Amino acid sequence: MVVAKGPSHVAKLIAHVEDPAADLPEAARTVLRALTASLQFLSERIDLLDREVARRAREDKEVRRLTTIPGVGPVIATALAALAPPADAFRRGRDFAAWVGLTPSQHSSGGKQKLGATSKMGERTLRRLLIIGASSVVQKAIKHGTRSGSWLGRMLARKPRMLVIVALANKMARTVWALQATGEIYRAPVVAA
Repeated sequence: MVVAKGPSHVAKLIAHVEDPAADLPEAARTVLRALTASLQFLSERIDLLDREVARRAREDKEVRRLTTIPGVGPVIATALAALAPPADAFRRGRDFAAWVGLTPSQHSSGGKQKLGATSKMGERTLRRLLIIGASSVVQKAIKHGTRSGSWLGRMLARKPRMLVIVALANKMARTVWALQATGEIYRAPVVAA
């Protein structure tokens, strides 16, 4: 018996286990019922927690402001509000992005700048969430296209996809800092025609 991965396929697995016409041995059916019961319980708990995060995101003014950034949903905005220090702890957005761990490591010497891979030092949870959010924005841009002349469109045309995702996550971190520092909401940049 093969069932695809993911929470959306749990119902198919449960239906197959409960189906009396399925050719499952009774011993296996008993064990699989126990497993599907625990999967169903976990799925319900995850749904409950998702609803709680969404409710808190609607009630918290700062989280609502952060969700105006493309790629930042209720989960990411709630995590940023909970885990990130106040904006005045950093002088600028670049420092916040470095604290999260979204800056390249430097191997510079004698005035010659050499930037390496992303350092991965810093707040691991926020970095992972920002990269996931940036990945969704890049995936949407690849599927539906971008405005002509946009930063993301130009980057996707000339750079590898993962590099663009991390660069966008860095840009998102800087935007988060700016919104927290100024108390404003996100306004999309205007592209000159």
